[in-house]
Amino acid sequence: MFKKTAYRDRLYSNYGHDFQDAGETFDREGALLRSRAIAYHLRGWMSERKDARILDLACGSGSLLFVLSEQGYRDLTGVDISPDQVALARQVTPNVRQESVLDHLENNPNSYDLITGYDIIEHFDKNEVLRFLDGCFSALQSGGRLILQTPNGDSPWGNSLRYGDFTHEVCFNPNSLTRLLRLVGFGNLEVREAGPAPWGNSLVSTARYLIWQLIRAGLRIWNLAETGSSGTSVWTRVFLISGTKK
Repeated sequence: MFKKTAYRDRLYSNYGHDFQDAGETFDREGALLRSRAIAYHLRGWMSERKDARILDLACGSGSLLFVLSEQGYRDLTGVDISPDQVALARQVTPNVRQESVLDHLENNPNSYDLITGYDIIEHFDKNEVLRFLDGCFSALQSGGRLILQTPNGDSPWGNSLRYGDFTHEVCFNPNSLTRLLRLVGFGNLEVREAGPAPWGNSLVSTARYLIWQLIRAGLRIWNLAETGSSGTSVWTRVFLISGTKK
């Protein structure tokens, strides 16, 4: 019988090289350039404890692990299914495991203070999405936080990412993902844009931020004219969402 997701074995075997244009050496310079924007996006969500147990799901080449390490966090674990991605991430921290994130979550209940998942949930089918979110909830300690990033179905450019990767199965907007997180038990839900940082990054980033605010205002007017409601306030092509385990 044909396996529904058989394509994954073929595509994920060399995902970093074939779909991320990754090299053989971790791009430290590129990670440093992105680090300030990432820190801005994560403001207020990170633990004050530098010994917090942090799990990065689908850690890819290790960019987020690198940023967290630079911020002083010491107890970092990465999980990814692609061998070439794991090899790169291990150049950042040795504690990177090549395995299914779904299996890892289910095998490690009440183990982590923070779980991050950048650009992963869209790779699951609908049954797997619920299994993934249940697994995240189970793997967190009480009061622990989950942070996800995913393409934004509300963005005019969202489909460029939704269909830009053959392994994407589903797409979310802030409303749909908020309701799913609430369904599995998460509270204190907050959604953020993943756009340019207004300060602390560069003058170019600050200028981009100001221009983006004008564009956002135009999008809200468009939505108001069409529907009578200003609707969402999250328009970037990817968005972040955070929730805590009650």
